Amino acid sequence: MDTGGLEPLGRPGLHHWRQSTITDPSLDERGNIFFAAVEMTRMPMILADPRQDDTPIVFANNAFLDLTGYEESEVLGRNCRFLQGSGTDPEHVAKLREAVHERKPIAIEILNYRRDGTPFWNAVFMGPVHDPAGEVIYFFASQLDVTQRREAEQQFRQAQKMEAIGQLTAGLAHDFNNLLHVITGSLERLAAKRHDDRAFERYMAAATAAAERGAKLTHQLLAFARRGRLEPKGTDLSELVNSIAELLETSVGDKATLHLNLQRRLPLVKVDATHLEMALLNVVVNARDASPVGGAITITTREIHLNGNAAARHLKPGHYVLLCITDEGTGMASHIAARATEPFFTTKARGEGTGLGLAMAHGFVQQSGGRLEIESAVGRGTTIRMLFPRYEPEAERTDQGGDATGYQARPLDASTAPPLILVVDDSREAAAMAGEALQEVGYRVVIAHSAEEALRRFDEAAASGDAFRLVFSDVIMPGGTNGIVLAEQVRSRDPGVPILLTTGYNDEMAIDTPQPQAMDVLGKPYRRSELIDRVQAALRRGARTGPERQKSDFGHAKA
Repeated sequence: MDTGGLEPLGRPGLHHWRQSTITDPSLDERGNIFFAAVEMTRMPMILADPRQDDTPIVFANNAFLDLTGYEESEVLGRNCRFLQGSGTDPEHVAKLREAVHERKPIAIEILNYRRDGTPFWNAVFMGPVHDPAGEVIYFFASQLDVTQRREAEQQFRQAQKMEAIGQLTAGLAHDFNNLLHVITGSLERLAAKRHDDRAFERYMAAATAAAERGAKLTHQLLAFARRGRLEPKGTDLSELVNSIAELLETSVGDKATLHLNLQRRLPLVKVDATHLEMALLNVVVNARDASPVGGAITITTREIHLNGNAAARHLKPGHYVLLCITDEGTGMASHIAARATEPFFTTKARGEGTGLGLAMAHGFVQQSGGRLEIESAVGRGTTIRMLFPRYEPEAERTDQGGDATGYQARPLDASTAPPLILVVDDSREAAAMAGEALQEVGYRVVIAHSAEEALRRFDEAAASGDAFRLVFSDVIMPGGTNGIVLAEQVRSRDPGVPILLTTGYNDEMAIDTPQPQAMDVLGKPYRRSELIDRVQAALRRGARTGPERQKSDFGHAKA
């Protein structure tokens, strides 16, 4: 926009402007008509002068005053920042400042505030105004109140979110109702057939299988929500695929053929191998179901490098490892592929799938710091790519004393008092089951149903001289003191007491401890043997990290 050498006269409103350097009367007439139009337009407009300190506003039309609620005298001579408030995004402000500094035009939507304090979304276009010599003499900015459009978009997104939640809830309720039906029905038949050993075993097996399916479904939901507890470690994806190749071959069936294209000596990635195996198996099963007339299903692993274009994938540039599954099946239309990772969304017939396979895989890959991509077209098959950042492992810590996996359980020493264990869980049923399992193998157990009660019992035991040798606590508990806070309180009282936590839910749980070997986490649901093994391992670590304790206090039970 070129003003043709116009300069302000008196109040910097456009109707007071006069000609300074224009000699052509036609140009003068055109300028006057233009400025009169700017003054009268319903589009809010302002001019700011970068040649003055702090780039103040030197002109604002009536539409701008109507939009913001300010009087002209309250606007002129001030920087535009007076429109900003507590909800204004600092990044948006930084972009505007950068454009002014670099003398470049910019279009942006920013949250501004009117004179009465009410917020509104302002669609701003701002650009430099040059004189005939090319010098920037003004910044011109037009504005548009887009609050209604932004609110409509937000309402639409909220409606979509609620629809997804409703779909998730309905699918979850349906599946769990089926599982509960099997469990309750089996328990009823167990009560009626308790004298029939064969019937007892049959219904017991049915109830156990239903409970295990429920646990698996919960794990899938947590993986989808990126709240499942992972136990990542350095993993070679090629070796992982090879280790379950036979299972993958069986899952593919007779119609499709499985091909492995695996890079040798692949860099490691840090993932939970069990969760990755489940994700891979789900994707392969989907590929099989999408290939009713057969075809090749190819699993590929290789190292790739992402450059600056990685930002388009929401990944940092760097080295990654690719796990790719490609099929030659029916493929998906674009609108189907866009919803493929939604929970309980499935194109399979009722009863043939939960719709959680890809949702779980997508959530797991993101939780592992990677990205899942889907490429598909009708009649041309589907490609699922899982990208994981390369992992540079630190030197592995060696533990000469053994660990939970190498330790062999031994019976308690009958000549000494068995270790005293504090079990903490707000669920009375869960606490009772854990306590009974530990008591059955010889441990002494005290149960508390809150962190506050646990600390009280911990202090009482220490004062009596019969201190607790281990604390086993749930992480999620009502009130302000959860399992992690309880662990910190116990460590402050006695740093040598090992702590074993349990949870089926991970809300970015971070355990920061100077003695990480003294605290461990057992995922729910757990088996009795897993609990006892982890308790034994924790007690043994506690014995090594607390040499001042009497070693006879740390016995080991037979699982």
